[in-house]
Amino acid sequence: MSFAWPDPPALVVAPDDLPDQPVRPRVKVLHVITRFWAGAGGNTLVSALGMDPRRYDVWIAGVPGGPLWERARRAGITCVELEDFHEYIAPLADLRVFLRMIALMRRERFQIVHTHSSKAGVMGRLAAWMARTPVIVHTFHGFSFHDFMSARRRAAYLFLERLARPAADEIFAVAPQVAREAVERRLARPGRISVVPSAVELDDIPHEADPSVRAELGIPDGCSLVGTVGRLDFQKSPLDFVRMAAIVSRARADVRFVMVGDGTLEQKARDEAARLGAPVLFTGFRPDAARIASAFDVFVVSSLYEGLGRSLTEALASGRPVVATAVNGVPDLVEPGATGLLVKPRDPDGLARSVLWMIEHPERAKRMGEQGRARVRSIFVPEQMCALLDASYRRLLGMPQVGAATRMSRLRIDRARARSAAPTLVNGRSRDTG
Repeated sequence: MSFAWPDPPALVVAPDDLPDQPVRPRVKVLHVITRFWAGAGGNTLVSALGMDPRRYDVWIAGVPGGPLWERARRAGITCVELEDFHEYIAPLADLRVFLRMIALMRRERFQIVHTHSSKAGVMGRLAAWMARTPVIVHTFHGFSFHDFMSARRRAAYLFLERLARPAADEIFAVAPQVAREAVERRLARPGRISVVPSAVELDDIPHEADPSVRAELGIPDGCSLVGTVGRLDFQKSPLDFVRMAAIVSRARADVRFVMVGDGTLEQKARDEAARLGAPVLFTGFRPDAARIASAFDVFVVSSLYEGLGRSLTEALASGRPVVATAVNGVPDLVEPGATGLLVKPRDPDGLARSVLWMIEHPERAKRMGEQGRARVRSIFVPEQMCALLDASYRRLLGMPQVGAATRMSRLRIDRARARSAAPTLVNGRSRDTG
C-alpha cells in the first residue's frame, strides 16, 4: 500500500524575507543519446529543458557534433560530447566509450540515467547498471532492427536490446504501437512500459501556410505542391517518393514535388527523378524546413520504419494533409479518413493513389489536416511530456508527486520573488530611493 505525501501548506512568509535556509540537493539526471540531433535528439533536448531546474540538475552525453549541443549549453545544461562515440559499431572505440560512460556515472553519482536510441540505449543502460546508478530509464523512439535488413543482423540487434532489458527500471515508448512491439519482441517486460508522447516545440511550427514559400521555390500559380522533409537515407526511402512523384505527374501535370533534406541517397534520388522525368525540386538541408512544409498541399512520409517521426508530427501540427507509410508508431497518429491516409511501405503506386485522392478531394483533405493539427497540439505538448517524466522520476525515487496545491505554492513563491525584486512604493515613491 502506498501513501500519498500531502502537498505543503501555503506560504506564510516569502522566501526572501526569511533567514538563509539550506538548499535542498537536486536530483542529478544524465540523458545518454547516440546522435544528439533529429527526432530523438530534439525530444531529448525538450525533455531536458522542461524539467524544473530547482529540482533537477540535467546533463546530456552523446556523439559529438550536431546543432543541439550549443543550444543545450546556452540553456545551462551540462553537456558531455563523448570522444570516439559513433553511430556505427566500432568495437575498440565502443569499448573506450563504454568505460568513459561508467567513469562519468561513478564520478558524478547521478540518481537517474535516462537513455535514448539504440546504441546509446544498450551501452548507457549497461554502463549505468555497472556504475550502480539508483534509477535507470530508457525511451524507445524507434528500433534498430526492421524487416528490411538481413535475418542475422536483425537477430544480433534483438539480442543486444534484450541483453540490456534487465538493467532498466522503467521503459518509455513514444507511441502505443512502439510500446506494444517492445513487449511482443521481449524488449520490455509486460506492465513495465508506458507511453510518453515525444513532444515538439509547437511555438516554432507555423499554423498556416507561408504565402512566400511558393514564389521562393518557383512553384507556378495553380499548381498543387506535394512534399516531404527528412534525411535522404535508406530509412526514409526517398526513391519511393520520387517514383510516386513520377506516377502522379503522369496523371496530373499541375502537381509539383519538393524534397527538403540531404543525406547519403540524395544523388541517387536526383538521378532517379531525372530518369523518370519527375518534377521534383531538391532543396537540400533547410533550417526553415517547417516554414517550407507549411506550404505543402500534401505531406508525404515514405519511410520503411519509423518510431513515430518528428517531421510527421510537425507536419500534422501545421495542419498539413498527410499520406504516410503504416510503419511502427505512425498508425497511432495517422488515422485513415480522420487525420490522413496510410500506405504499405515500399509501395510507390499506393503512395500515388493516396496523394491523388488528397489532391482531388481538397476540402476533405483540409479537414483531415485540421483534425490532425488539433490532435497533435493536444498530445505532443512539451509541458505534458515533462510532467509525465517528472511523475515517473518521482515515483521511481520514492518522492511525492506534485499536486495542484504544490503547483500553486510554486506560483506563490515566484510571485513573492518577483515582488521582492521590484522596488516597493511608499506614498508613491520607491522605498529604495528614500
